Amino acid sequence: MISVRLPDGSTQQYNHPVTIAEVAVSIGPDIIQSALGGKVNGTLVDMSTLIRHDASVSIITDKDPEGLEIIRHSTAHLLAYGVKELFPQAKVAIGPVIENGFYYDFAYHRAFTLQDLQNIERRMRELAKKDEQVLQRAVSRDEAVNYFKCIGERYKTEIIEAIPQCEQIKLYSHGSFTDLCRGPHVPSMGKLKYFKLTKLAGAYWRGNASGEQLQRIYGTAWASEEDQIAHLRMLEEAEKRDHRKLGKQLDLFHLREEAPGLVFWHPNGWILWQQVEQYLRRRLSAVGYLEVKTPMIMERSLWERSGHWQNYRENMFTTESEKRDYAIKPMNCPGHVQMFNYDLHSYRDLPLRFAEFSSCHRNEASGALHGLMRVRGFAQDDAHIFCTEDQVISESVAFNSLAMSVYKDFGFRQINIKLALRPEKRAGTDDTWDRAEQGLRAALSACGLQWQELNGEGAFYGPKVEYHIKDALGRSWQCGTLQLDFVLPKRLGAEYVSESNSRCCPVILHRAILGSMERFLGILIEHYAGAMPLWLAPMQVIVLNIAESSVVYANIVTQLLKKQGFRASADLRNEKISYKIREYALKKVPYLVIVGDKERDKQTLAVRARGGIDLGVMLFEDFLDRLRNELQVS
Repeated sequence: MISVRLPDGSTQQYNHPVTIAEVAVSIGPDIIQSALGGKVNGTLVDMSTLIRHDASVSIITDKDPEGLEIIRHSTAHLLAYGVKELFPQAKVAIGPVIENGFYYDFAYHRAFTLQDLQNIERRMRELAKKDEQVLQRAVSRDEAVNYFKCIGERYKTEIIEAIPQCEQIKLYSHGSFTDLCRGPHVPSMGKLKYFKLTKLAGAYWRGNASGEQLQRIYGTAWASEEDQIAHLRMLEEAEKRDHRKLGKQLDLFHLREEAPGLVFWHPNGWILWQQVEQYLRRRLSAVGYLEVKTPMIMERSLWERSGHWQNYRENMFTTESEKRDYAIKPMNCPGHVQMFNYDLHSYRDLPLRFAEFSSCHRNEASGALHGLMRVRGFAQDDAHIFCTEDQVISESVAFNSLAMSVYKDFGFRQINIKLALRPEKRAGTDDTWDRAEQGLRAALSACGLQWQELNGEGAFYGPKVEYHIKDALGRSWQCGTLQLDFVLPKRLGAEYVSESNSRCCPVILHRAILGSMERFLGILIEHYAGAMPLWLAPMQVIVLNIAESSVVYANIVTQLLKKQGFRASADLRNEKISYKIREYALKKVPYLVIVGDKERDKQTLAVRARGGIDLGVMLFEDFLDRLRNELQVS
């Protein structure tokens, strides 16, 4: 007898091996109708998987997060099927699930068009309606290589040839299409009802910028029509909020081909930048950070000793002078250690917190650059805390409290925490990594946080806590980090004098709250759709005159606002007042003050708030009180 234990604690008995589908049938007709896969002892499997021994089993339906992943994984295969039907000469590469959808990469002799995208999606729907069964079979590595070679799929062949000889390969087939995959997949393609192809993009084979250029087709898939409609509406709203469009509309910044991945900040954009930076400077100073400035370019030998040259060389810009090699800094860490090493510190000096806002540069692939979100030149709200191992938890708790407060001030309320653990390519011993990972786990527990662990995603010198903020559209952005590092201080000879008068190596906590300033500003622009809260708005008040006779009064009002510390400007152009109001409404200025002869004579202001809200006529002091109150709330 085979005993199958279900999630509700009940047990089903079978006198022969059974599939997940048969277990679902025995539970009831409602379950089998919505079933997409199963879990056997915690492992996600296909409906056709045979249970040969006693096991804990759960049925995965379209209501489960894993069910949605199965739908998206299967829809990626349906996409490849549709492409091969319409473009038989296309070669398929890889097609993973991503957040909110999937993509698949293809090689084809010409660029796909938007019309092609529509035709592919139409063909996918026709194929899904056939409800072809998805069949899985396991073959040897050599069989799989021979199969894909025979059908001319060289990318699949290359993937399989990299798999160890002894491993079995899973192939999934539906209709005339067969793909390499670990699965699981829906039992039949008719389960795929709510999907849409969203965009085309370029991609490199295996992410290698010097490799072959492929074409990537993105799509989204959902378990219900309501969920898909909501997501597509969100995408439409995201398009309206695109920081690149708003950057132009609000005159904040621009990018040029002559400086790829580098930003030209306009006066309005630089005001916004300074508001964010000065705010952070005040917050850091209040909790004991010392601001420093380190060189932009440092000799190769320092980067070799730190380990960056061996582990990060491909992302570094380099130069040469007088037969000496240099690197433009991609991060501030080695410079801050050199700052620490300049003096001999006592244990009484610790923790020592160095902060820096200077620029760093990383040689990102041109295809990865994306507005402010992915750049080559950027500044960080970067800081390094030099402390003893006993101080790690207290410093981590203090940092977490600061970070959460900063996110709240910028309007972000939902923060998810992830812990990135040791990568395959790393410095330091396993014992060092064990201590570092356990140290961060203890710190997170002390902060009272829940977290998700990410295997293999830590930095080469230490694990890191990641702070993922959710914006107004529910999108998640990784911003802050807290990294525990035993490796770098030892490599660069950092020491302090302990209480027993011996020399000890400090621990470094690498930390940032916003991460890249450029990227965070891009997130802010999209979060607020360009309508910044009053304290962040580049221009807080615009004073508009109705006629020439009110120019002097408009200038007086503007100067009075400036003396009170507000960012104000007057537009005295000889244009219709309706034209000027419309122009600044599009620029999302928080307040418009309109003055004419009536306002001049009565020493009043006609005030409009952003969004076309007419606040009527008020006295200057009343308007000041409104501005001050709004800043206090912010």
